[in-house]
Amino acid sequence: MLLRLNDIARFYGPRLVFSDIFLELARGDVLLLCGPNGAGKSTLLNIMAGLARPSSGTVLCDEELRISMVGHHSCVYAELSALENLRFWTGLHGLRLSDKELTGTLERMHLAAFAHEKAGTFSRGMTQRLDLARAFTVNPDILLLDEPASGLDEASLAVLRDETAAAAGRGTGIVLITHRPGELSFPGCRVALLENKRLRLYEDFDAFRERAN
Repeated sequence: MLLRLNDIARFYGPRLVFSDIFLELARGDVLLLCGPNGAGKSTLLNIMAGLARPSSGTVLCDEELRISMVGHHSCVYAELSALENLRFWTGLHGLRLSDKELTGTLERMHLAAFAHEKAGTFSRGMTQRLDLARAFTVNPDILLLDEPASGLDEASLAVLRDETAAAAGRGTGIVLITHRPGELSFPGCRVALLENKRLRLYEDFDAFRERAN
């Protein structure tokens, strides 16, 4: 088990955001986390990442695990080229990948033609793809993605699905926030619905889609 949330609750002052959160993430798991705006999805993801503390409950995660996250604010350095960004982040995680390997990642993200251009000149969608390339390239044990489809066109969405499935196949546990789970669902993924301060788990997208029937 990579990550376990045990009876997690979170308050902002007197306001309860959510409670009674029980969740386990194993190697190769893909969990689509969805729910209405304000339900606390990003807060829950930050708790998983260790960036926020729960008001009560416990988070169990091996400190030796490598966690990578793509949030609302990009971790791309504007003054570095796309290739330099990947070289920096992989080096920070102790990985020594060749420029050929890094360029291969950029190619899968449709960014190889811009490998030597400064990231500060990129469009919103290109920046998002580079941030995703950063997260996938460090080969994390746990990958946390907060609305990664934002700014992506259909071709890029297909790449995101493929990269997510490939990472899961390598044993990465993935939690992905989305407002549109249908566009990112694929066989084997689970869905978690956070609403009314509670989390409900569905074993596959079909079970989630049929919840109202």
